[in-house]
Amino acid sequence: MTPKPDQPYLSVLIPVYNEEENLPELGEELSSVLKSLTMTSEVVLVDDGSTDSSYAEIQKLVKRYPGFKGVRLGRNVGQTAALSAAIKHASGELLACLDADMQNDPRDLARLIDVLNEGYDVVSGWRKDRKDPWLNRRLPSQLANGLISWITGVELHDYGCTLKLYRAKYLKPLRLYGEMHRFVTAFAGFLGARVAELPVNHRPRTRGVSKYGIARTFKVVLDLLTVKFMDAYLAKPIYLFGGGGVVMGLLGAVMAAFTLYKKFYLHTFVKDQPLFQISIFFALIGFQLILLGLLAEILVRVYFDIKDKPSYFVRESAGFD
Repeated sequence: MTPKPDQPYLSVLIPVYNEEENLPELGEELSSVLKSLTMTSEVVLVDDGSTDSSYAEIQKLVKRYPGFKGVRLGRNVGQTAALSAAIKHASGELLACLDADMQNDPRDLARLIDVLNEGYDVVSGWRKDRKDPWLNRRLPSQLANGLISWITGVELHDYGCTLKLYRAKYLKPLRLYGEMHRFVTAFAGFLGARVAELPVNHRPRTRGVSKYGIARTFKVVLDLLTVKFMDAYLAKPIYLFGGGGVVMGLLGAVMAAFTLYKKFYLHTFVKDQPLFQISIFFALIGFQLILLGLLAEILVRVYFDIKDKPSYFVRESAGFD
């Protein structure tokens, strides 16, 4: 699709939180890189409630460089919300995500675009030679990447790398909440996006303080439960809850039958068999899970009907005006 003359084709999205020391150099370097690309572009910087003078620096960049735009959030709400705001304010056909800490190399944007033009919808950066401490940064990241790839089925070496390039039609429909920015590539994959991975340059942080720690690994594990549910069971929650209810009910029935067998054939009183109480507990839990699944089915239908949102994604079409 050819963009309008006044519409950027590439939008670079940059969440910012307390990066006043890095923004001047980032603006200069990014502006130089974008000038070398043969396409119109814009840069959307979202200040996520910084407590330093980051937004003042963003305002300077907006005045100095054409195509730079700034958004300031009311308070610090996290990288996911900041990225969501950037997506909403972007107007390009291609959306590139970039960190503000200068560890991502803007010169890699041209390489990402070349790979995307080979027929892909998403190109994810891979910090193959990562310049971070091994114990508290790289090791947890490696474990998390393996787990995410296994659970989602979208295999990447580096989910944590912010440097990624998307076709906007795969990013615009997404509604991001919580800490889901790590899984945007997986969500695009769920829609049928063709995903590629490209080793990119990773630079050591020279100014400012990292906003991440080892505690985020535990958040990843919890968020994965939501991601898996959104992929496999959002449109059919009865399969998850109802299936679990049926299993619990069958286990309860088996234990109850074993209790009756011991009573009538081994002459063991029911009161002497704790397995009987357990069977009742399993049956009740199973019944509740089935009811929960039915309620979830009703809510899912309300969700899709009210928003007039289809349960599918159209990659492309032909023959329509």
